[in-house]
Amino acid sequence: MEVTKFRPIILTNMAGNVMEKLLTNRITHFVYRNELLNCNQYGFTPQKNAIDAAIEVKEYLEKALREGQIVIIVTLDVQGAFDSAWWSNTITTLQKLKCLKNLYKLTKSYFSKRKGILSTNNVRIEKEVSKGCPQGSYCGPVFWNIQFNAILNLDYEKQTKIVAYADDVILAVKVESIREAENLTNIEMGKIIRWAKNNKINFNENKSKAMLITRRKRKENKEIVVYKNNKRLVQVQTIRCLGIIIDSKINFREHILYISHNCTKLIHALSQSAKLKRGLSHKALHTIYKGAILPLMTYGVPVWIKALEKI
Repeated sequence: MEVTKFRPIILTNMAGNVMEKLLTNRITHFVYRNELLNCNQYGFTPQKNAIDAAIEVKEYLEKALREGQIVIIVTLDVQGAFDSAWWSNTITTLQKLKCLKNLYKLTKSYFSKRKGILSTNNVRIEKEVSKGCPQGSYCGPVFWNIQFNAILNLDYEKQTKIVAYADDVILAVKVESIREAENLTNIEMGKIIRWAKNNKINFNENKSKAMLITRRKRKENKEIVVYKNNKRLVQVQTIRCLGIIIDSKINFREHILYISHNCTKLIHALSQSAKLKRGLSHKALHTIYKGAILPLMTYGVPVWIKALEKI
């Protein structure tokens, strides 16, 4: 029995795709020309990428350590990502951003009367849907950023830094003591969770982690208690942030060891294939090296390159 996955249908014909692309281009032009989105969103943003976001986080953490402060960092990942984009909230946000009247009405019309379809060989079920921006669609990225922008604009304390890359969120709080950081982190987390609840967004339980960052050598209780939806987050010693492993002392030793180990395994596998007879050609090996090993070795280099001097 063939089953089609239940998902929102955006626009399937050629005319519809042209309209979708036109609407997306105009919305994108409107929000970026008027600088309406928070500068701490690095996903789907012109001239920004994940490495820029990682550098922003790194610089914030290193500055805190230079000033003798401690930091609690929390990583959050939206469950379902684009599938959780609530259209009503997107339309309301455009209204708050004082979107051009004709563009606002076109967007509102675009999101009206959408249907999800579940079909088998003998049964076809249709249901009207009110959320979801399928990945790969023209409109998904910009409408996601419009909705998610509000989480970056919450009333955070001045010691707080929040950075987003698409649906990944990094929250960092720097203060003088561990207990003060713990209390402030829970206050900021409360703001985020209330916003998420009001906007029908859930964060992935398994990908939400908390870590204490400090270089202090004094003896003190370094256990922290950070809650999300009344559940305690797992405290870790290393945290994967935008593809880069950050440790509790920001020396990137764990990340360098990780990529060294993986590259060594790949190189060993290649060496086994590079036999004198019936093995891969030099050209093939070179292609694999450039396509698999080199990107792994160099990913995020601007973030951790200086750490090589201390290893």
